[in-house]
Amino acid sequence: MTVDENLTPLVDNPVRFESALCRFDEANAMDRNVEITNSVAHPRELLYARRLTAWVLKLCPGASEELRLASRCQHVCRWLIPRTSYDMSRSGYLRWRNDLKAFHATKAGEILADVGYPQDIIVRVQDLILKRNFPKDSDSRTLEDALCLVFLEFQFSELASKTSDEKMINVLRKSWMKMTSIAQEEAAKLAYGTRERALLGRALAGSE
Repeated sequence: MTVDENLTPLVDNPVRFESALCRFDEANAMDRNVEITNSVAHPRELLYARRLTAWVLKLCPGASEELRLASRCQHVCRWLIPRTSYDMSRSGYLRWRNDLKAFHATKAGEILADVGYPQDIIVRVQDLILKRNFPKDSDSRTLEDALCLVFLEFQFSELASKTSDEKMINVLRKSWMKMTSIAQEEAAKLAYGTRERALLGRALAGSE
């Protein structure tokens, strides 16, 4: 797989950086869950990683190397720990989410070490994945903005189709409150279906 040319500026070692991105993409390309976009089937987590990277770069064209790496491996190999492997309660969901973050951080660290990254950069990327310094850390805020925007642009409609209005409004309200004003402006520009726009309007009205 080729690496986007706009990902290579502002890094100390472009070859090492591109090697890391390729390794992340190769890992995510093994996802057997597919998503169809423009009539082409893509491994779901590979597509997700590229969408997240695109939003990070749109929000912050001068993003740090660590932030660019974290955006590409945020959900690396996520399918290996399915939601169904935990009980379907709220506590089960929270354990699943916490275990996923730890798994992603460990997997990303292994890949970064394998391509030659020093420990300080590995720890920094892992901190971003684990959201250790959110919301004080600016890179962490940018990453969270990008995560919310990927959700709103690509996942909102599907989730809304199988979720009650009340629950969906709560999800939207929580997402909106985590976003910076810049990300909120970008979210307002996205194309939504009639029901989705109505849900978002109700969520925002309740958050004022």
